[in-house]
Amino acid sequence: MEDTVAIPQLTTEQLKAARAAATEARRSRSALKARVRSGELTLAQALDVANEDEVLAHVKVIDLLKALPRVGDKRATLVMERYDIAANRRIRGLGRHQLAGLKAEFGER
Repeated sequence: MEDTVAIPQLTTEQLKAARAAATEARRSRSALKARVRSGELTLAQALDVANEDEVLAHVKVIDLLKALPRVGDKRATLVMERYDIAANRRIRGLGRHQLAGLKAEFGER
């Protein structure tokens, strides 16, 4: 006997609200990366901000690293490997040693 869970049918208003929330979340994550790219935020500051905000905590670590000036695919991948961070890891999934390593790597304590 199989237990199945039915996916609830959302009303048009609920779908619209969900789409709006998803769009706002994408904008917030994009804004964080833009602030890092422009130098307004350091990596350490961005990591601290993301740890306080549930939406920003979903930013992929590799994307945040590539937003840093002078960090491209190759360097970001090397740094991720050095601290044993999976390619699909998000900020919220980082351990304290990984966070400390990233901050030290980019000269921020």
